[in-house]
Amino acid sequence: MELQVIQNKIYELRGLKVMLVPIAIGIDLAELYEVETRALKQAVKRNIERFPEDFMFQLSKAEWKKLITICDNLPEGIKFSPATPFAFTEQGVAMLSGVLKSITAIQVNISIMRAFIVLRQYVLYPIKILQKN
Repeated sequence: MELQVIQNKIYELRGLKVMLVPIAIGIDLAELYEVETRALKQAVKRNIERFPEDFMFQLSKAEWKKLITICDNLPEGIKFSPATPFAFTEQGVAMLSGVLKSITAIQVNISIMRAFIVLRQYVLYPIKILQKN
């Protein structure tokens, strides 16, 4: 999977880099893993002890409204959903690999981890990353 596609699905909330799983409409993580949002939510709920608040949290209505107004790359339909999405930090995404067992989930998870690494390297060493491109 192309890193740029994944990087475009990483947002910053509460000072953390996160990926979203909405309550009602499948975008971002569910879309990447090629599973229904419902199935992803069920897997998380069955294994909730693996997802403390620093791994996963639900956005407040205010955070969701702010994200909708500043993000151009959210699908149009999701903007009108009354439900707020779940946000997974890098550690939460890594934990998803333990609850989603498909080959696709494993491959996508590896790509997501690589995207987070590139983002972290860019923050720590922006000149070196820019020179490589």
